[in-house]
Amino acid sequence: MNHLFQKLKTAISWVVTIATLLIVWSFIEPRILVTDTEIAKIPNLPTAWQNQQVGQISDFQIGLWGDNRGTARRSVARLVEARPAVVLITGDFIYHPGSNLQEDIETAVAIVRPLVEAEIPTYAVLGNHDYRMKSQSASPDVESADRLKTALNSIGVEVLENEVVRLKLHDRNDSLKSEYLNLVGIGSLWANRDRVRQALRNLPTSEPRIVMMHNPDSFEKFPAESAPFAVAGHTHGGQVRVPGTPHLSWLKLARQDKVHADGWAKNYGRSGNHLYVNSGIGMSIVPIRLFCPPKLTLFTLKKS
Repeated sequence: MNHLFQKLKTAISWVVTIATLLIVWSFIEPRILVTDTEIAKIPNLPTAWQNQQVGQISDFQIGLWGDNRGTARRSVARLVEARPAVVLITGDFIYHPGSNLQEDIETAVAIVRPLVEAEIPTYAVLGNHDYRMKSQSASPDVESADRLKTALNSIGVEVLENEVVRLKLHDRNDSLKSEYLNLVGIGSLWANRDRVRQALRNLPTSEPRIVMMHNPDSFEKFPAESAPFAVAGHTHGGQVRVPGTPHLSWLKLARQDKVHADGWAKNYGRSGNHLYVNSGIGMSIVPIRLFCPPKLTLFTLKKS
């Protein structure tokens, strides 16, 4: 009996020790930044854009207690060092705009400013938290989102909402090359501002494009062959995951529908469309990550 009790006591001790280590690690891991390198294929990609790089970062969530602004700054510094042709920021700059909104906006602007100062074209879309929406049933705070958008636009980060811009490259003589690549930016799904048809209405099907959105669920609205390379954020990769199984996460348990939390979403969307989900920098509810480190992504463009 004493021997059995001793074994049970040892097992409990091990469980407590492991649980304690995991809790401690979950507060450390958000400071470990991972760079993911991917190939993105685009039909009719202009020759000038072949092998050019596109950077993506997402979900700073500035304002959450214990937020991850230090890692957000390091992600920007790493992109400045890599010098991609374009940087895409896929929303949720701010966690939950409140009385400290102006301070959080100033922090977000200061974090991304080095990209503009390095003359790297930088584009963004807004996420649900930028509209002060912690749930899909909440009412969007358009005023807060507009203030953030205005502040980002004022420093040269162009915020897109259901519109298309033409991206052009500079040659060694600092003159614009004639070949362009389209960038389609989609509004926030939770704020009921993702108008896919509106964004695509004047874009011929044959024209090469990159599509960016905040919520991966917006991807389902794209007609076949209209989003051959798309990026999204929102999920934080699940934030707390079972090691080695990126699709088994807290997010998967919390939602009943199919979740595309991190990386390329296989068998999702219509024919010819491909979505990559970035697991982001920040966090929701509590400032922890477990087996799901913050991530920035560098895509190398290839002609499909």
